[in-house]
Amino acid sequence: MGASMRRNDEYSPHAVKRQCLDSSLQRRIGSPLIRLPPPCLPDQVVAGSMRSSLAGYPIPRSHSHPRVITVPETSNRLKAYAKDKLSDQMVELFEACQQQDSDLVKKEMCRARLQQDIQRIYAVARLYLTGSSMNGLGCRSSDADLCLVLKGKKRHEPIHVLSALQRLFRSLSYVERAQLIRAKVPILRFREKGSDLEFDLNVNNIVGIRNTFLLRSYAYADLRIRPMILVIKKWARHNQINDASKGTLSSYTLVLMVLHYLQTLNEPVVPSLQRDYPECFNPFMDIDMVPEGPKHVPPYLSRNQLSLGELLLGFLKYYTDFRWEKQVISVREAKALPKTNFREWRNKYICVEEPFERNNVARAVHEGAKFDAIKAQFAESCRVLQEMKDLNAILPVRTIITKESSGR
Repeated sequence: MGASMRRNDEYSPHAVKRQCLDSSLQRRIGSPLIRLPPPCLPDQVVAGSMRSSLAGYPIPRSHSHPRVITVPETSNRLKAYAKDKLSDQMVELFEACQQQDSDLVKKEMCRARLQQDIQRIYAVARLYLTGSSMNGLGCRSSDADLCLVLKGKKRHEPIHVLSALQRLFRSLSYVERAQLIRAKVPILRFREKGSDLEFDLNVNNIVGIRNTFLLRSYAYADLRIRPMILVIKKWARHNQINDASKGTLSSYTLVLMVLHYLQTLNEPVVPSLQRDYPECFNPFMDIDMVPEGPKHVPPYLSRNQLSLGELLLGFLKYYTDFRWEKQVISVREAKALPKTNFREWRNKYICVEEPFERNNVARAVHEGAKFDAIKAQFAESCRVLQEMKDLNAILPVRTIITKESSGR
């Protein structure tokens, strides 16, 4: 068990999908788990388009403002977990690739402009910036996810709304290449003209906005979590096992796999927040109040002192040995659950439970050959990294840093 006392209340799950709120917003929206939140957005942006809201989320009129942790201070504290060459390399990759304030500012300015134009045809529309841009887990090259919320009694069919927006966007001078994608959750994909910034916009994915704050809280529970997730996503992408559209693991699935591993250590790096603080992630809370929930979660002080390199090796070994045919990965329960005959798990190669909806976020892995390739990559990377203790043995660190730096 970790150092802090935690309640064991059972949480009643409800539909909530992944989304998150980035480090840059933390001071104004509230500190989730750590006492010292990351930097806020630059003042000129707050003074401009976000006077009453931040990335679409209302700014509370009054609340305490904890001391803001600076980027150099974060770096210095993170170095306490960089006790070896491998850990140093992970810190270097993280610091070079993590999303910067300037990246978020660009996304927010486009979001604010889009909301104004969309309100010309949907007066009650609210546009929220979500996804990896907002959860503290984004890279400089991360694209932006948007959720358009249309309240009221009238039912809005997502495809109809997105088609109307596609027509509108063709008339906007700053938008190009608007493409309607008819997926399970339909999206409108487009680019900001004059930049390489790509957006995916969905309609009324309210559950996703709620889950924003769950993953955000996990991201800041411990200084090692964000570097771990960034490095593992880069590793998976480089080794071609991070693309749900091609039958491998989505980034969301990888995030949950990392969190689950960190929860299951003898000395956990992070607990189950839904189990310990259900009132902070109440699925019935009004959207405008959702950002307030995580503020009431006290800091979690883990006794685990493993370095980043030790955690990365442990992660690869954990999933090399994982009993895929018998177990379900659960962040909600902070443990591996027995695989039942429930339809979500039946005949599935990899089972990763969505924390609220309890469906399988790894269902994209539906071919035996892809599953075998994923398992083989975990095993091979574990073997090589154990032997070499060098991050370059499993991904080209310098090449990735160079690409990330030139990408924005």
